[in-house]
Amino acid sequence: MIHLNSRDPRPIYEQIMDNLRRLIISGGVAPGERLPSVREMAAQLAINPNTIQRAYRELENQGYLVTLPGKGTFAAENLSLEARRMELLWQQLERAAAELRFAGVTDEQLIARLQKGDNQ
Repeated sequence: MIHLNSRDPRPIYEQIMDNLRRLIISGGVAPGERLPSVREMAAQLAINPNTIQRAYRELENQGYLVTLPGKGTFAAENLSLEARRMELLWQQLERAAAELRFAGVTDEQLIARLQKGDNQ
């Protein structure tokens, strides 16, 4: 379900957020589906529960999760298809930009290319 990369420079909670966001947007986690508790997820991933709590809290603030006291944390049901599609596109762009940077393309070159696309 969630894959963490020890070589990824991002903090673990951000990796968890990205994984959960991707699962929610792609339908891997259905709208309204209950997620593992903070303790369950921490045990599954062998990490500190505070890290999971932070990821859940951030995703709740962004509207991807809903926490019901005494019942658990659930994938939000009201994400619009347009918002989901937009998020997937942003993620694809971010991955492509990371690969281009790795290949030696500068941020200035990326920006120039994106601006060029707007004018065509």
